[in-house]
Amino acid sequence: MPELPEVETVRKTLTSLVKDKQIVNVEVGWPKMIKEPGDVDAFRFLLGGQSIQSIDRKGKFLIFKLDDYALVSHLRMEGKYQVGNSEPPCKHTHVRFFFSDDSELRYRDVRKFGTMHLFPKGTEFNVAPLAKLGPEPLEHSFTPDYLQQKFAKTTRNVKAVLLDQSIVSGLGNIYVDEALFRAGVYPGKKAADLDMVSTALIHQETKETLSAAIEAGGSSIRSYLNGNGEMGYFQQQLFVYGRKGEVCKRCKSEIERTVVAGRGTHYCPSCQT
Repeated sequence: MPELPEVETVRKTLTSLVKDKQIVNVEVGWPKMIKEPGDVDAFRFLLGGQSIQSIDRKGKFLIFKLDDYALVSHLRMEGKYQVGNSEPPCKHTHVRFFFSDDSELRYRDVRKFGTMHLFPKGTEFNVAPLAKLGPEPLEHSFTPDYLQQKFAKTTRNVKAVLLDQSIVSGLGNIYVDEALFRAGVYPGKKAADLDMVSTALIHQETKETLSAAIEAGGSSIRSYLNGNGEMGYFQQQLFVYGRKGEVCKRCKSEIERTVVAGRGTHYCPSCQT
């Protein structure tokens, strides 16, 4: 699933490609993706004539700011946006936005897990799914003290807490594993057992890991591509994720894989305690 750095890269790319374009028609091939309004015809009608003023992001959600509405989109596992060309859309193209300049934006999703919500602009943060999200790691409200308070109130392990989007929005399996490695903390350790020094390290390494990943355009794990169909390159900087059996770049121990918080988890048994 694309995480914060990948979605941010998609946001930047799409902004350069579709900002100020006016929607003249929308074609929906998989109605179950449209969550709000529940009626697909209403979704299509409301978008007609709307121009894309900007594209924002909250956590893993893209937010298309239109004249009167906000289109909230989640890519889930395999979702991709791409500006259409003269070639016919592939069979996995489920939503097409046609613009007044004869170009189009296509949403493709092999697994059909992606979602779209359309709200009156200015109300999108008052209701689900955005209302439930916690601060992003790069926001000022995400502080070591905030994180320590959340850790102290739970019996869960640290990885489960960091994956909880209501506590920290935007993190997923890749960057939680990477941040915890950099902080020297074992993912299965109980969050409440962490002292302030460890929490501050997790806070710092989370911010630095995400910033570096954004700079590199994200990690091209599985099938992630940006809006131009290009891959990110942060996977070349990964310390543990996807490196089971390989040598740790710091201590030369063998990277191991286990299951923590129901997710495949990579860690170094020597560097993380």
